[in-house]
Amino acid sequence: MKEYLATGRLRLGVFYAKRLARLWPALLALCGVIVTVGAVFPASKWAGQEDFVLPAAGYVMNLARIGVFGESIPGETLGPAWTLAVEEQFYLVWPLLLLVLLRFWKVRTVAWITAGLAGAFLLERFLLVLLGAPLNRLYNGPDTRADELLIGCTLALVFTAVTPGSRSHASFRNAARWAGPLAGTALLAAVLLLKEPDTPGLWFSAFWTAGPTVLSLLSAVLIGSLVLQPAGFAGRVLSHPWLAGPGRDLSYAMYLWHLPVYLLLMPLVPELWLRVVLAAALTVLLACASHRLVETPVRRWANARLEPGVVPSSSSPATGPGRELVTAGRSPAA
Repeated sequence: MKEYLATGRLRLGVFYAKRLARLWPALLALCGVIVTVGAVFPASKWAGQEDFVLPAAGYVMNLARIGVFGESIPGETLGPAWTLAVEEQFYLVWPLLLLVLLRFWKVRTVAWITAGLAGAFLLERFLLVLLGAPLNRLYNGPDTRADELLIGCTLALVFTAVTPGSRSHASFRNAARWAGPLAGTALLAAVLLLKEPDTPGLWFSAFWTAGPTVLSLLSAVLIGSLVLQPAGFAGRVLSHPWLAGPGRDLSYAMYLWHLPVYLLLMPLVPELWLRVVLAAALTVLLACASHRLVETPVRRWANARLEPGVVPSSSSPATGPGRELVTAGRSPAA
């Protein structure tokens, strides 16, 4: 939106190329390491994962888990790639749709349309639950997860449409003072207390109809409050280098590696507490290696060709998996 407002256009080719350069190399490295180790040590938990590499690397793991290409597959160590697939499939469609919408309507109207689209996908999920769709379909479908991503897009469009210092902006800031802490508390309670239901029943139907939407709305409120109050207590805590640094540089690779590492250690380390500690430490080490040896060199190489004005730096605040490197005097591409 920053690029569109500054230039009146969206360079979708640059956007897609930078997304690919940011996300794909670390995923391919993970697939390569798992297949290699599995071949060398056939008794390990990483053995026999060859059939899952193509769906993971091709960003269709969610569709493979549903059974779109035949018999459904669990994915095992590469199973977490299902959410990356949902996001990439969304990336392919949403920028094009956004560009069309912005041709005909103002940003404020597009925000309302985006919220309406999120509501439409919520309604679709309700109908799927009503018709008895299996959990696998509800969990992995690109359509059954679209409302969550569209809620985030709505938030971005709202902040783009609202003028700083306006009455609307002041109202949002006032609401953020109490809504942000409440949303954060609710999300923390959900993480600690909530268990996703997997048995058909009233709670199953209620959760899988409204649960993803409610959790996403709470997340949007929390993120919005942090954007509106960057100097607040929560903003200062979350901006601490010990949190912001790993969040910016390591979180993506940590997500990729955490389950494969834990599964690899399961038969080797019987004690649960020791296994968790070792898995956490090894995950961080592998994430550091991924960031330094794979992600940063590829991103620097890509940006030098896509954005000659970019100067990549590990200390840049905009190099996380969901953000682009910021050019000198220029808006980011995403």
